[in-house]
Amino acid sequence: MIASDPMTDPMRRARRNVVVLLIAQAVMGAQMSMIFIVGGLTGQMLSPNPCIATLPLSMIVLGSALSARPLAGFMRRRGRRAGFVLACGAGALGAAAAATGMMLGNFWLFMLSGLLTGVYQAAQGFYRFAATDCAPAEFQSRAISWVLAGGLAAALTGPLLVRLTADLTAVPFLATYAAIVGLNLLGPLLFGFLDIPRPAAAPAGSPAGRPLRALLREPRILVAMICGMVAYALMNLVMTSTPLAVVGCGFATADAANIVSFHVLAMFGPSFFTGHLIARFGATRIVMLGLAILAGAGAVALSGVELGHFYAALVLLGLGWNFGYIGATAMLTRAYRPEERERVQGLNDAVVFSGVFLASLSSGGLMNCMGGSAQAGWNAVNLAMLPFLVLAGGALLWLMLRPREVAR
Repeated sequence: MIASDPMTDPMRRARRNVVVLLIAQAVMGAQMSMIFIVGGLTGQMLSPNPCIATLPLSMIVLGSALSARPLAGFMRRRGRRAGFVLACGAGALGAAAAATGMMLGNFWLFMLSGLLTGVYQAAQGFYRFAATDCAPAEFQSRAISWVLAGGLAAALTGPLLVRLTADLTAVPFLATYAAIVGLNLLGPLLFGFLDIPRPAAAPAGSPAGRPLRALLREPRILVAMICGMVAYALMNLVMTSTPLAVVGCGFATADAANIVSFHVLAMFGPSFFTGHLIARFGATRIVMLGLAILAGAGAVALSGVELGHFYAALVLLGLGWNFGYIGATAMLTRAYRPEERERVQGLNDAVVFSGVFLASLSSGGLMNCMGGSAQAGWNAVNLAMLPFLVLAGGALLWLMLRPREVAR
């Protein structure tokens, strides 16, 4: 029996790409949990002011926000593979620059290295979209979920690599950033197996899609962007401060790494069935469930600062992010025309990472400069979730209550 050609078997090609992107999420994606475990602690050691200790992490998100749309345009011209390889190079350079800043004791170099790391983070955000490029419509929600499920392995390997490398050198965490350089160097080898054709040039006279102003007036696109931004931003707001809060409340760095590990497991573990839930109950209901779980995470965090509270709050935070972010992505992919794909994806991730940047920037100030104790700062971080949950929940209810003929 002759094996089917991926060119004539869309499902075979789609599954192959999902496997490649899932492995990429598992291997290269481990660097993001590593950076969020040690970045704030390193910033606290180098920073001239504790209120800006998490600024290096904010610069990563700023780099993602600034590079999302140009990277989407580059992929449209050169293909997904070229864009992902380019981003791995940026990630390696960013980790090398961070290590150099640590050796020199230079906070500002360490901070600026985050802009390069942000290019990699933006590309990782496109893994979920790349999984749908060649996938039949009925497979797209599951493809998104399965690719994000690769983060389950990253949840284990990232914190493990931190524990193995944190104290290997006289400068704390220097070997951790060296390991991140190595992870990025694996990217070009892995993406060689990706089978997504470069987009063909549009023939003269073909539809160019709606302008950005019209896209932002489309209710489904607008609400999907708001919900995706809020889910990701609130997750980042709380997770960025978690290592500082755990250590500040008297626990060890290893405890912080374990809590982040459970959090990332909760972020990606449900991805094996989130796509099925979306197919059965609809993306809007799953997003609403995610927002409710995020609110529950804040309530648990405000109830105490024992290790059990940190574990429970961060697990709920991960679950809420999973349902909210994957659901919002599924809403978005069904709201634009094929010719608008890269434009909407780039715009969406620029909006999402802009919100995440503001959340990350606020996290360190709320944690270190609101109140006289780690607990007071932690409470301020979690109380800051409320207005954004109201914004996203209100927007989603507005969309759900619109007459069907208008929404369509």
